[in-house]
Amino acid sequence: MLKFADLFAGIGGFHLALSRSGFECAFVSEINDNARKTYAANFPTSVEKLTRRGHFVGDITLVDKQSVPKVDLVTAGFPCQPFSQAGRKLGFEDTRGTLFFEIAELIQAVQPKAYFLENVRNLDSHDGGRTIKTIQSVLGGDLGYSFQKFIVNAADHGVPQNRKRMFIIGFRDPSVFIDKPPPAPLQFDMSDILGGPVDKRIGHTLRVGGRRSGVADRRNWDSYLVEGVEKTLTPFQAKLMQGFPPDFAFPVSNNEAMKQLGNSVAVPAVEAYGRQIRAALGSF
Repeated sequence: MLKFADLFAGIGGFHLALSRSGFECAFVSEINDNARKTYAANFPTSVEKLTRRGHFVGDITLVDKQSVPKVDLVTAGFPCQPFSQAGRKLGFEDTRGTLFFEIAELIQAVQPKAYFLENVRNLDSHDGGRTIKTIQSVLGGDLGYSFQKFIVNAADHGVPQNRKRMFIIGFRDPSVFIDKPPPAPLQFDMSDILGGPVDKRIGHTLRVGGRRSGVADRRNWDSYLVEGVEKTLTPFQAKLMQGFPPDFAFPVSNNEAMKQLGNSVAVPAVEAYGRQIRAALGSF
């Protein structure tokens, strides 16, 4: 089975999606203790095996990249940091001191067949456009991989959430690219989620902060009118909007669970692109 390394792993959205796409997780890095608890609660067999091998780790900056096992795919839902102060070389040197450098260094060490990165949709404009330009320069120039970017809406992959993110995908063979997967119909809508008529079929993007601001607030993202009554999303409802299964567990407080979900990926969207990657890797 094809193997992947799960960097900036969060609660395991990539793990769940790629397991469904024909991959096996061989390495996990996540610095947040609460996220690690949720990850371990939902993938106990995998985490037990990874921990025994020293492959369920915390801070990626402390990891010897040469010690990471060989994998076919590296994934990362990484934070973006400005590269402005790093120089003007638009290459490896430009990323030193940023978390993206940790990904690039690991790719250089492990030489996976492909990478799959996720970030905010406006990464193109971040830091005046330097961030995405530098990322492409490193992945496509310094490391020699192909480079594609997609703006992906979770609502196009069966879940009722208007969540747009950038997926960045490339292959060690620079001639290999994937097609954008076809959209999938909604499997359920916000009325199904909230148990009564809602004026929106597709919900707001789940976020980390600003909870309970109320439907009248322009910053509202977690409150809806259900038959005239204002209701606030619960973690159970929010995880369905992200495409997690009903039995996905959160051994943390409800507030922490909502933060974790706001930071996570939409599972069906990652799964759809994971299948495209899996098919492309069949030609290697």
